[in-house]
Amino acid sequence: MGVFGRIRESLSRTKQQIVERFDEIVSLADEPERRTRAVDVDTIEALEELLISADIGLSATDRIIAAVKGRTRSGESLRDLVKQEIRRIFDSVDGPVAVPAPPQVTLIVGVNGTGKTTTVGKLANVLRAEGRRPLICAADTFRAAAVEQLEIWATRAGVEMVRAREGADPAAVVFDAISSAKAKGRDPVLVDTAGRLHTRVNLMNELDKIRRVAAREVAGAPHEVLLVLDATVGQNGLTQAREFTNVAGVNGIVLTKLDGTAKGGIAVAIANDLKLPIRWVGVGEGIEDLVRFSAEEYVDGLFEEKW
Repeated sequence: MGVFGRIRESLSRTKQQIVERFDEIVSLADEPERRTRAVDVDTIEALEELLISADIGLSATDRIIAAVKGRTRSGESLRDLVKQEIRRIFDSVDGPVAVPAPPQVTLIVGVNGTGKTTTVGKLANVLRAEGRRPLICAADTFRAAAVEQLEIWATRAGVEMVRAREGADPAAVVFDAISSAKAKGRDPVLVDTAGRLHTRVNLMNELDKIRRVAAREVAGAPHEVLLVLDATVGQNGLTQAREFTNVAGVNGIVLTKLDGTAKGGIAVAIANDLKLPIRWVGVGEGIEDLVRFSAEEYVDGLFEEKW
């Protein structure tokens, strides 16, 4: 199954909630004789309610509604207008990751329970399958269980892992991992960080030290700081995201468990409210159930006509 198939499949619960209602809303507005008229008030209100129910969020919904109301239609369908505006939201925050010189250093951050450690293993597996030679760094040295779990995923993915004794300095483990990557030609270095928010100061200090060590060893590092968010927590996940963004300098999102929610519109809220690109999407429990996010395929999958 291709990327589109995986994302479409993961959105099936969301589509069950919105597809019939969306089709009802756009069917009248998209009749040929209406495609040159402004969208009527009742249709606008119904569309607004639907978007909010899909967890697209108030801010993103307001932006979409304003764009629809402000357009002078010259034959476009309402379905296409909605899809175009959501694409603009994603496109406005997307962009390449700059890596002046290898190895690329990617920090994986997030609260415990979001699927952070398993995401590291899945990401390593995807990158290895693409021909790269990733190295996993177990920098969450405060939970022995996390390191052991990560080691299992590293073995499944067929990649090497650098670890240290429980309680070791996480920044020292990152230094060892980068040194190993340089010596062995591994790229990228995927760093699993501690997932607690018990005190903001401690977490900030720990992540800042990791960032300083990485920057000293590799130009521009860390090149990526990916925040793992659980799609099933919906709008509450945005609070987590803002906290980690402020602390860790997050520049990308991994959205896990998209297949487990009926409110998959949260991806739009994340991009609109946080101004961050979604890089990867978790679509299941298996090691191959992580796919690159595609705005076009996501929007087509969410708002295509009922199958």
